[in-house]
Amino acid sequence: MRLRDVEPADLDAYLRMRGDPVMMTELGGPQSPDRIAGQLERDLDTVRADSAWIKMIITGGSARVAGTVTLYAHGDISEIGWMILPEFQGRGLAGEAVRAVLGLARADGRWGLIHAFPSTTNAASNAICRSAGFALLGEEQTVFAGRVFQTNHWVFDPAAHA
Repeated sequence: MRLRDVEPADLDAYLRMRGDPVMMTELGGPQSPDRIAGQLERDLDTVRADSAWIKMIITGGSARVAGTVTLYAHGDISEIGWMILPEFQGRGLAGEAVRAVLGLARADGRWGLIHAFPSTTNAASNAICRSAGFALLGEEQTVFAGRVFQTNHWVFDPAAHA
């Protein structure tokens, strides 16, 4: 597994991830192709400005995109999130990518505490948080794409894992 910055050519992967009803079950359902294309443009802009890390997860020795892991700041919170395409799920790629980005964040030093908000029903993502060293703060309602979700609130302190 390796990580690279998102590129304009990643539109197909974005469409597959964000347009898939199963992948988007925990995030309010599939998004429209226009919304997805706009999100890619916004993501490219934030990467150019170095205000977020939007990393594509690449499998083994290939150039195939398996998913994405993102670290960004909104308000006074740094948040991490990830998605893995169905054919790559269950291989440990998301956990490996999350731990890699947390290591980069620890070395970089600018992100402070890093939060994750997986749905309370997303067992795989909650397991990644637990195994990566996040502490569970509790349940709360989180707004994503204009919808309210019941989530677990996890926090990771890079300084404590140095």
